[in-house]
Amino acid sequence: MNLKFLTLVLLGLVFPMAQAATATDSLVVYSARNEQLIKPMFDAYQKETGVSIKYVTDKAAPLMVRLKAEASATPADVLITVDAGNLWQAAKQGLLARVHSKVLEKNIPAHLRDPQGRWFGLSVRARTLVYNNKRIKPAQLSSYEQLADPKWKGRLCLRTSKKVYNQSLVATLIARVGEAKAEKIVRGWVANLATSVFSNDTKVMQAIAAGQCDVGIVNTYYYGRLLKKSPDLPLSLYWPNQTTSGVHVNVSGAGVVAASKHKKAAQAFLEWMSGATAQRLLADGNMEYPANPAIKPHAIVSAWGEFKQDTINLSSAGRLQVKAIKLMDRAGYK
Repeated sequence: MNLKFLTLVLLGLVFPMAQAATATDSLVVYSARNEQLIKPMFDAYQKETGVSIKYVTDKAAPLMVRLKAEASATPADVLITVDAGNLWQAAKQGLLARVHSKVLEKNIPAHLRDPQGRWFGLSVRARTLVYNNKRIKPAQLSSYEQLADPKWKGRLCLRTSKKVYNQSLVATLIARVGEAKAEKIVRGWVANLATSVFSNDTKVMQAIAAGQCDVGIVNTYYYGRLLKKSPDLPLSLYWPNQTTSGVHVNVSGAGVVAASKHKKAAQAFLEWMSGATAQRLLADGNMEYPANPAIKPHAIVSAWGEFKQDTINLSSAGRLQVKAIKLMDRAGYK
């Protein structure tokens, strides 16, 4: 048989098989984000592309345990979760594939994505200061570090250190100022607490509004949710560290599952999620900021004012997470 003809025959057989291995009319997403926040985005993707999204929702840790247990047999193509610390853990465990995408690199700023391309931030939440505007003036505030000053003794409220959001905040603080200085700051926070730590950000803000304390640290979307229900509460946001490192930010984000059978299709979905339609659906639904800086936030979020972000790469939130937890324990931050 003619060698050229045989080669063409073999290519004709192999190419459709390769195409079948990458093409798909559906993707499976494991998501630590609530269904009401992600389903509108999935529906929009199906309407636009014809690719349907099947999904499983749970907390980040159980989803990672599941992916590890399923190994190469997993049906999952994409993992979506909150907090860069969780995304870093998933990458470290080998659960996420490296993605090289000019679209994602253009749409998502470098500090909001894994340097090795294993995960990408898709929506941004700032962990900033909230204060009682009847009791103090914004000129009295300046930075996260300043909350360790004795002048705030008996005036500070915080959420528990057990929450990953605070672990990530302290981890990036370690990356910025070093472990010794970070511990001194956290010890100052603990010394200034007005009461025991709270289980969530909403309770922190309610305590501030009630005059139990004057200032606290919260994620901006919790502030938006609470003010939507109770617009008359005497609460305002303050953007700290504007002359230094900037406001600590975190992300919800996603990566392609390492064992996915549809990596190209999964990457295409990630790229779509970094674009205008998905960015608005993902951010506006929870009063967060789009990760893509070309997309404007919802009008309510924009009204909070512009701020300088801390541009330290968020991989430090995971890389230094264990150190942060140990530091907070030593400092007596419960």
